[in-house]
This record gives sequence, structure tokens and C-alpha cells, in this order.
Amino acid sequence: MTGKMAIVGDGDSITVFKAAGVATFPAESDVKAREILRKIAKEYKIIFLTEELARPLTEFLKRFDEEPYPVVLSIPSKAGSSGYGTEVLKSAMERALGVDILFNN
Repeated sequence: MTGKMAIVGDGDSITVFKAAGVATFPAESDVKAREILRKIAKEYKIIFLTEELARPLTEFLKRFDEEPYPVVLSIPSKAGSSGYGTEVLKSAMERALGVDILFNN
């Protein structure tokens, strides 16, 4: 595994990533996304996951926090941001640092 990246999300949201050389895995439901993540977790170092699919998989995604790779990052889809990715980032930073240095809330 040498820095490979992938994205899991609805077809329209992931198309542009393919042009950038990121492996794309279309998933129209959180059930399909979970199945894909299980299959690709050992092969990719960074996995982007659209927020609509990440939110219902919150508990499932916690298992990836225990290992250095893969890093699973929530990103907005073509529909825009729901704020979920920011919530996850803020929570991770507070756990790691003990303070909120980015959002100052």
C-alpha cells in the first residue's frame, strides 16, 4: 500500500475524482458503502466518503480510528455540505489535543 486513494459516494459526486486518478466506488446507499469499505480498507491509505453515506455509518467508521490506515474522511457531495465532516474533524481534534483550536467554540 503506497498512498493509494479512493472515494465512495454517489456517481455524480465521485466522477471528478476519477479524473484526478483517485479510485472511485459508486454507492447509492449506506449499506452498499459499508460493503465497499470492508472490501477496500486494506488496499487504500486514504478513503473519501461522501457525508450522506458517512453519517449513517458513524459507529461502523469508528473501527478505522484504531489503526493508522486507512484514513476515512467525510467530504461534501454534489448536494453540498451537511456539516457532518466538520463535526467529525472537530471531535477528532478535541480528542487528540484536548482543545478546539480550529473552531474556537
